[in-house]
Amino acid sequence: MKRKLRNDLVASEVWKERRTVVFMSDFGTSDGAVSAMHGVANGVSQDLRLEDLTHEIPQFNIWEASYRLVQALPYWARGTVFVCVVDPGVGSDRKSIVALTECGHLIVTPDNGTLTHVADSLGLLEVREINVDTHRLSGSQKSHTFHGRDVYAYIGARLAAGEISFEGIGPVLPKTVKIRLERARLEGSCLIGSIDILDTRYGSLWTNIKSDFLEELGVGYGDELNLSVSKDGRIVYGYHLPVCKAFTEVEKGQPLIYINSLLNLAVALNQGDFAKTYSIGTGVGWKISFSVVK
Repeated sequence: MKRKLRNDLVASEVWKERRTVVFMSDFGTSDGAVSAMHGVANGVSQDLRLEDLTHEIPQFNIWEASYRLVQALPYWARGTVFVCVVDPGVGSDRKSIVALTECGHLIVTPDNGTLTHVADSLGLLEVREINVDTHRLSGSQKSHTFHGRDVYAYIGARLAAGEISFEGIGPVLPKTVKIRLERARLEGSCLIGSIDILDTRYGSLWTNIKSDFLEELGVGYGDELNLSVSKDGRIVYGYHLPVCKAFTEVEKGQPLIYINSLLNLAVALNQGDFAKTYSIGTGVGWKISFSVVK
């Protein structure tokens, strides 16, 4: 957490501007789990707006949950409550928490690393630990494997409806679990960073390296960069690719570097799947670098 609560962002007032709950999980939608969470929130207040970020996070993939949060959260209004349930440790001694972000959103989630990208990019003002024995859906005390329904959806809805204050959730938690990040940086003539996520339907590699770095290298559209992708120090892919404004600047099936919608560097195959073609993944241990062709 970066600092104490500011006077102009009092936690007990945040959600009064926005009675919205946004759900995210790795549950999929083939059964009733997501509907059950919606139902719990609706039972708290029928005046709430209930939305879904995605329920297609790969099972147990905390890294992707963390990234999808930071990808979508800034586009929602101040005061929106996010309920994030990717929870391989459900029922264990891992903590349940609510975080207040610097931009005025609340996130209800297990303390397992899902706040990593938000904390790193947007900042957290304060995190509080939920007492799951008292803050949970009535009658659910014997249930230990569905905190998404019994605790997180319930607490998220109560926060959004103003039935409970952020300060009333529980004690301040001074430190949360973080995933190791490969920070974007320029080392000499080499840009280094991580593969934050795959552009799911197309297999493009989305990095955490801002396109502004290209100016520091003196590189523009039409120039080429050496690309290297490694996993835990082992080179998986290495070649020099053109920096393109549009995919059609290379032949179908050919690779390219481009600037994605978040204004970060990305790598793709024109009308192909780069990640699948070269067996490339994302998350801890994956490293990507771009260097000037000499």
